[in-house]
Amino acid sequence: FASTMATSSSSVSARASSDAQPPPSSSATCPYLDTIDRTVLDFDSPDHACSVTLESSPHIYACLVCGKFFRGKGKQTPAYTHSVEEGHFVYVHLGRGTFWCLPDDYEIPKQEPSLRDIGLALHPTFTEGEVAKLDGNAELARDLFGRRYLPGYVGLNNLNKTDYLNAVVTALGHVKPLRDFFLLAANNNNDNNDTNGGGRQNNGTSKKNKIQPRLPYTEFSPLAKSFSLLLRNMWSPHRFKSGVDPHMLVQAVSVASDKRYHVGKRAEAGEFLAWLLHQLHLGVGGEDGKRRKKKKKKGKKSEKSASGSSVIHNTFMGRVEVTTAIRTRRRRGEAAASQMLNQGGMEASSTAQDDAIDDDDDRAGSDDEETIERKRRKRETLQSLANETVVVEEETVTETDFLQLTLDIPEKPLFKDEDGGLVIPQEPLVNVLRKFDGVSFCDVLATQQQQKHTTESNGTVVSKKRRYRLRKLPNYLILHLSRFKRNGFFVEKNPTIVMFPVKNFDLSSYVFPEGGKDEPPTEEVVKGMSVRELKSLLIEYDRADLADDAIEKDQLVRHCLDFITTSLPDLLSDKYDLVANITHDIPVEVGREGKQRNPLEEGSYRCHVKHGATGQWYEIQDLDVKETMPQLIGVSESYLLIFERKVAA
Repeated sequence: FASTMATSSSSVSARASSDAQPPPSSSATCPYLDTIDRTVLDFDSPDHACSVTLESSPHIYACLVCGKFFRGKGKQTPAYTHSVEEGHFVYVHLGRGTFWCLPDDYEIPKQEPSLRDIGLALHPTFTEGEVAKLDGNAELARDLFGRRYLPGYVGLNNLNKTDYLNAVVTALGHVKPLRDFFLLAANNNNDNNDTNGGGRQNNGTSKKNKIQPRLPYTEFSPLAKSFSLLLRNMWSPHRFKSGVDPHMLVQAVSVASDKRYHVGKRAEAGEFLAWLLHQLHLGVGGEDGKRRKKKKKKGKKSEKSASGSSVIHNTFMGRVEVTTAIRTRRRRGEAAASQMLNQGGMEASSTAQDDAIDDDDDRAGSDDEETIERKRRKRETLQSLANETVVVEEETVTETDFLQLTLDIPEKPLFKDEDGGLVIPQEPLVNVLRKFDGVSFCDVLATQQQQKHTTESNGTVVSKKRRYRLRKLPNYLILHLSRFKRNGFFVEKNPTIVMFPVKNFDLSSYVFPEGGKDEPPTEEVVKGMSVRELKSLLIEYDRADLADDAIEKDQLVRHCLDFITTSLPDLLSDKYDLVANITHDIPVEVGREGKQRNPLEEGSYRCHVKHGATGQWYEIQDLDVKETMPQLIGVSESYLLIFERKVAA
């Protein structure tokens, strides 16, 4: 039997060797390219592991004939054995993207035109010129099965309760600086070369806004690499199927979070977004450590925060001033009581010797009875004042950085309407933003007070309030509407509808810069500027194209005057447009009487994003992508809002 198997194996090997051609030259074509079956290729598989040994390795090859993964390409490896036994000769290295013919073990040139689509499907790449045209692209792409899709507006497969991840990734994939950074990150391998081979095109954008990675792509964390690959797949027009499977990102998130965010486990999208931004910040080389909080000293300006160490901080980080007012109930003490007496509280006409209680002399004949009685009364008064309980109010001012602002939604009413139905209130977003108007104080939860202050030795906290004043807003502002609350028994959701504008959302009344708000220069000031100052003014506001078009100074002055009268006032007014909106919906029967269920477990997330070229809004829920109207977005149960400053657009 063994000899028969050996003979059979040798005959198969001999037949394969006789069928295989000698290694062709670099200009020749592989004779087995017509055996490739693109319909079975799926590079979004959950794990690039060998289908025979189930082991992960840096050298995993995909068979382009049957779509299976195998380890190695040398003799006695699963890939070599598969090529000999099945007669499948064409393979691709999943890590490097190189094509090989087995068992002859020669590399197929990458310049082969018929393999270009497979290489782009495996590792999508973008040049800076292609990335600059993404927002203006309205051309539909086509997959292998004839389905048309718009790159960037594709659905993500739900891997069992991962809809929160799909919604967050879809929203972040339409934040332009973040998207451009991760689309071009794979081109940065520490070679310091331009990604399009000929330097960056201007396209009306100044070079100061180009964020260079602090680390080469090969040193990114697995989570950052998976996020970059997923965004490239979402925006690629060369996909073999219109949907995208986020298997690799889900696995990287599960490992990085120690299974806090795992398949089959629901989570809040707001908490996940905060965690993901922090992990991406660290994964691309951002500075480690907690965000710094700085106490302000009177008469001194606060130092600048250590922000801007990554694309995450450059895009989403703002600064807020927090004034904390704490009212504490405590014993007055001997020092404060003595000070009150000395300021005229009792018998101000007494002598200095009578005021000194410690110098009392009780010997017979030392003092008369009137002096002794006065000292006794004073001691009793001092002791009474010292033991008296007083309420002391203290204020501290700190500045801290933020990546998203959490807003508290007004509670829903307790009573039903006349027909017995639940009343769902509506609140405009400007009312919810009163927390950051710089004037109002907000109460801190009593549970936090008890945990932090009831055991302090300096007294018991009566009340604690905070006032928030925005010092700096980022170019992309994330608003988190806190809808879910947990008590000791179950999770509750606030269904209040928060209405907001989709365009021209003015936040200038909520911003209080330390140096005051910038004012556009007057016409006389512009006419008195030099050529260098005029160009610096245009470049500062990302209009270097106007400076390049001007040949003479008079023409440059006209460009500047037109810019400061038509465009600059809007750029300085802190106006924002909506980029993405994440909503959470629950079935209508959840929350009714007799059916107390977890709305977080029963509900689902969906995302709204806008197409820049046509202005059309799309609603994306897992693999379902459809058009929607902006009027419906502003009255939905929004959970996360991402706004873009007009100057950033």
